[in-house]
Amino acid sequence: MNEVSLHNVDVAIMATYFVIVFLIGFYVSRRTKSDEDLFLAGRSLGFFSIGLSLFASNISSSSMIGLAGAAYSHGIAVSNYEWMAAVVLVFVACFYIPVYLNARITTIPEFLLKRFGGFSNRYFSAVTIFLSIIVDTAGGLYAGSLVLITLIPQLDLYTTCVALALVTGIYTAAGGLRAVVYTDVIQAIVLLIGCGLTTFILFSHYDFSWTALRASVPADRLSLIRPLNDPQLPWLGTLTGVPILGFWYWATNQYITQRILAAKNISHARWGAMLGGVLKLTPLFLMVLPGSMAIGIFPDLPNPDMVFPTLVTKILPVGVTGLVLAGLIAAIMSSIDSTLNSASTLIIHDFVKARNPMLSARQMAFYGRITTLILMIIAALWAPMISRFGGLIFYLQQSFAILVPPVTTIFLLGVFTTWGGKRTCLGTLIAGHAMGVLFFVLGEMGSIGIHFTIIAGITTLLSASVYFLLALVFKETNIGVRDFLVSAKTILPIKRYPLYLDYRVHGLIILSLVGLKLYAFW
Repeated sequence: MNEVSLHNVDVAIMATYFVIVFLIGFYVSRRTKSDEDLFLAGRSLGFFSIGLSLFASNISSSSMIGLAGAAYSHGIAVSNYEWMAAVVLVFVACFYIPVYLNARITTIPEFLLKRFGGFSNRYFSAVTIFLSIIVDTAGGLYAGSLVLITLIPQLDLYTTCVALALVTGIYTAAGGLRAVVYTDVIQAIVLLIGCGLTTFILFSHYDFSWTALRASVPADRLSLIRPLNDPQLPWLGTLTGVPILGFWYWATNQYITQRILAAKNISHARWGAMLGGVLKLTPLFLMVLPGSMAIGIFPDLPNPDMVFPTLVTKILPVGVTGLVLAGLIAAIMSSIDSTLNSASTLIIHDFVKARNPMLSARQMAFYGRITTLILMIIAALWAPMISRFGGLIFYLQQSFAILVPPVTTIFLLGVFTTWGGKRTCLGTLIAGHAMGVLFFVLGEMGSIGIHFTIIAGITTLLSASVYFLLALVFKETNIGVRDFLVSAKTILPIKRYPLYLDYRVHGLIILSLVGLKLYAFW
């Protein structure tokens, strides 16, 4: 690809943005003294910060590049992962947020310890750390490096990944979750404005005519629901696997739920989840459709992961390019600092503190910062390997499909029933992950031709069967864990609010918007 020449205005906008972000990070780092400040922002976050941070941390550079690339190659059905998130967030707000916050936990594995006991929390924590570093953080580094290589072709992938790792690792270690969230708020606003302008300008190339767009893009590329034999995302995978992956991500993934755990109260956590759900309805228009629109403008791009960077640098006018690139490159920081902070939290609370309960808050914060930097080095070394997996978005989703199903099983059955104890939980996790790896190996060998989202659904059903079987064999039914289960009172507001503040009304509105989207793009 030819070298991209940025206008001085674009460079100035990007530089100004980064100065603001780093000043915020520096200011917040001076107030970050204890482990609770570093990992949970002092449990003081309001709904606005939570909602925007959920969106910004999820819609990282990995998502922006991966979604546009997948839409360019295969169509808009990839956005099913996005709107399904809105449905899952409604579910989480109704049932899981009050359970988590009433338990006063710092990490999600800590909840497993309280609900099941035994070794299962450490096992799950180790799996989550692995996913955070090898999948999420490395994916963010890879996507960010692609952006920078597009801007400066003289850079190479390995060097760029290492440089990004050092910069972001130092920033994250200093500021903690509060700095992450504050910069996420700015980033979310920049992304919404910048990506909205991108879609508007691209659509103008088709004279704002949906008919003209459909004439340039194959009809099946503009449909959310694909046939059962579709190699990318069949309708059965959307129905089964996508909700399972979404539930793990939004309900049990420390990287995301850490913002909810840091809420000032249950009401703000629920409102924040609903705000995040509304924002998750926008990626179809802001990041996926631009990938499809690019087919008629750049029909012969060799690498689909280069679609979004190419559109931004070739199509957008001066000023807008700088704004979008600032948001895009800053998205690297958001996704990476979030996953690093969560992985460090898990290591310090679930392993270091468990062995050394007398550590002071300052000591834990110090060890957390050192851990953050070590994890960043590991992610930087792995990130370039992602180029071998045939597309960023599929690397991410295939990795999740192997490890997620048994986690979804224990959190669904463990929160809605009294069945199951420590042996049931650990046995389900081990058996489910073994099945996931087996299905993956058979798929790579060509022995089975089932889409990974459908395999995720099958593995979840098998994991549920293992859960109930083990609970029966070990006779593990414990009514003493009712404090950690969903009950009728958990879905009630903490206090009476007018309808416009009732989270249940918000949920109904979000589900209605999802239905309208499916109707329009079926």
